[in-house]
Amino acid sequence: MTESALNANRPERFQDEFDSLLQTISKLSENSDSETAWPAEAWHEIRQAGVLGWNVPLEFGGTDLNSVEMTYGYIRLAEACLTTTFVLTQFNAACQRINWSQDQEMKLSVFRELAAGEKFATVGISHLTTSRQHLSKPTVTAEKVTDGWKLDGFVPWVTGAVHADYIVTGGVCEDGTQILALVQTDREGVAPQPPIEMLSMTGSQTGAVKLDQVIVPEKYLIAGPVENVMKRPDGQGGAGSLTTSALALGVARRAITKLGEEAENRPDLLEIYQPLNAECEGICAEMFETLKAGTLNGGFSEKIRGQSNSLVLRASQALLAAVKGAGFVKGHPAERAIREAMFFLVWSCPQPVVHANMKEFACVLD
Repeated sequence: MTESALNANRPERFQDEFDSLLQTISKLSENSDSETAWPAEAWHEIRQAGVLGWNVPLEFGGTDLNSVEMTYGYIRLAEACLTTTFVLTQFNAACQRINWSQDQEMKLSVFRELAAGEKFATVGISHLTTSRQHLSKPTVTAEKVTDGWKLDGFVPWVTGAVHADYIVTGGVCEDGTQILALVQTDREGVAPQPPIEMLSMTGSQTGAVKLDQVIVPEKYLIAGPVENVMKRPDGQGGAGSLTTSALALGVARRAITKLGEEAENRPDLLEIYQPLNAECEGICAEMFETLKAGTLNGGFSEKIRGQSNSLVLRASQALLAAVKGAGFVKGHPAERAIREAMFFLVWSCPQPVVHANMKEFACVLD
């Protein structure tokens, strides 16, 4: 049997201990309340396994995974539990941006807490992206004051807001420039709102955060004021990663594996399972080949995102059709896969990818 693309690209650090972690998290995700409750047990497990250091630089106590390792880890973790993995991506996104800061003392203090799992950080940055630039009034305003910066407004879509010790967020200054800062949630004026009940992953406890004249000390300023604070310090854009595609492929792999199990007793399903599995293998192989070659760019990321979105949507529906009525019952793997697949249509999805997905729904062929 040909070795799978994922196994062929398995990094050395991901051995038996990681497989054991995946089994534990997968088992925890089968609990009836796993989608609605904060994944505290799973978070404890990944903390014990050192996963919280994945995106923390070595000099600050982390592991600092490379892109191949991170992508592999995300695919496998999402296959086990999408909610836990999504929370991890938001934690890692916070770590990535904290590392943009020039304040080494601040980074040393904060990263030690985060890598050890003593504190939790997340991001609230959707209002700083181009999708919200059309608003006449900024969602969050930023003003320079004597003690640092004053943030005022409403931060939407903050994953784990009610559990966060730190939130990486920002605001728009009067002249239109932006800042990015690390906000301590115990500061006066920070008020996380009740989590939103979502189609899937309600357990991520995503909700808004109200900032009422919050003073952020200067040392917690990460970047800005600049025109586009979401651009990395090296000048590259912030949306060129394969994170979302990796999670979509993890969910797709889970659905395809379940479909393969059904096909063991129903040979007629092989003609459905085999092409979906081959497609998944092909996408994974191309991703790792590109990452290893160091040729990743925004165009490639967008292409892979479109392919991953399409695959997870079709694979989850194929599983539901295969298991029939049983899959329509709340809590069945097919029912869950269907709802989780929908997430990738809205999570940081470039408009060209959304449009391509909609064209596929309408059977509009190029």
